[in-house]
Amino acid sequence: MTHLLPTVSVIIVFLAIMAVLYRMKAKHVKFSKRVFIALGIGLVFGIVLQFIFGNGNPVITNSIDWISIVGNGYVAFLQMLIMPLIFISIVGAFTKLTSNKNLGKISFSVLGTLIGTTAIAALIGILVVFLFNLDGATFTKGAAETARIAELTQRQDMVKDLTIPQQIVSFIPRNIFADLAGSRETSTIAVVIFSALVGIAYLGMKKKETKEAEFFLNLIQALDRLVMQLVKIVLRLTPYGILALMTKMSATSDLAAIIDLGKFVVASYVAIITMFIIHLLILLVNRVNPITYLKKAFPVLSFAFSSRSSAGALPLNIETQRKALGVDDATANFAASFGLSIGQNGCAGIYPAMLAAIVAPTVGIDVHSISYIIVIIAVVSISSFGVAGVGGGATFASLIVLGSLNLPVEIVGLVISVEPLIDMGRTALNVSGSMLAGVTTSRHLKELDDSVLNDPNAVVDAH
Repeated sequence: MTHLLPTVSVIIVFLAIMAVLYRMKAKHVKFSKRVFIALGIGLVFGIVLQFIFGNGNPVITNSIDWISIVGNGYVAFLQMLIMPLIFISIVGAFTKLTSNKNLGKISFSVLGTLIGTTAIAALIGILVVFLFNLDGATFTKGAAETARIAELTQRQDMVKDLTIPQQIVSFIPRNIFADLAGSRETSTIAVVIFSALVGIAYLGMKKKETKEAEFFLNLIQALDRLVMQLVKIVLRLTPYGILALMTKMSATSDLAAIIDLGKFVVASYVAIITMFIIHLLILLVNRVNPITYLKKAFPVLSFAFSSRSSAGALPLNIETQRKALGVDDATANFAASFGLSIGQNGCAGIYPAMLAAIVAPTVGIDVHSISYIIVIIAVVSISSFGVAGVGGGATFASLIVLGSLNLPVEIVGLVISVEPLIDMGRTALNVSGSMLAGVTTSRHLKELDDSVLNDPNAVVDAH
């Protein structure tokens, strides 16, 4: 009972902050601004709580348990939308194809860009490890890390006996209803494959059964509008969800552990920023002004950064490509949807490559060997298939990569305390990678609308 009054006080303060955010919405403050304000207040509020009560105090534990209703509830809503969004977006992309001949070109260009940039990202991750002398580094193991390692070991047991060819076969959906329910780690790419097959079937039906094809098209268009309405409802919760998630992260994080891993955090962001610069250079090659891209992509990138969900950013991603960057409809849908489960530059490229380069010397491997660097890049690129665009995707990618290279997985658990900090930057990079694939492909197919791209008023923001 001694902790009841302080706990209630913390919850009341949290509710008051939520009321302020709601008031800002009523005054029509921009969505992206409210999200960043929520992020900043959440970080400060959590640090203040830890400073007043101390890490692990029952007041923090109890109050965060209630605050997490908002944060975890928001994440659950985002996860709820993933499978419907993927299905509708990919099937919708097939319905928007102006010519069946473009299907192969779009798919090849989008996948090639996603996988190619992931390979570059993996190389950047390895080089940054060398730059910061992290190869062979060891990190402190506390109670949280020990528990996390035990959990990861169990998860790895599910995939450790699979060869890479067997892993590829595991992507194929054997029970699409189970995959729509997200029952497997690879359910996301399984739904991508199923959706693509449905889209191809639609194209075949369109040639012979025009009446049925028209009915299916109307059905998909109606479902698309319905799902987008659901997305808008969930997006309105973003500032409150971010506030709760950031409060929890800063209030419950072990600051000593974060300081211990500070070098790893800095190295991770150096790699992320370097890769983002490479994105801008590729855009420049495609005759897209990097400054224009940054201005127009900022709303969706800031949303991805704060929400840590590539899947949650999918609708904004597609709309930004179409209405702000001038990408044609079909390519925008393909690039954004494929980017959720294939070739994520941050979560499936930089992160597992860095962990592999760090841990390899601890088991006697010469990670500076050119041949071994090539092996890491190849394994990372192949393993980037099937990484879900939600929290935990980077962990799964790391388990696959480390398992394929016969490296210990403990390193994944040892960096748990800084995972949320790094994941924000990784997610923004993932989304930028998918938009890059869309712009590059649309330019290659001569479908990019420069009048939209160069129109300063053609911007997209969440409401």
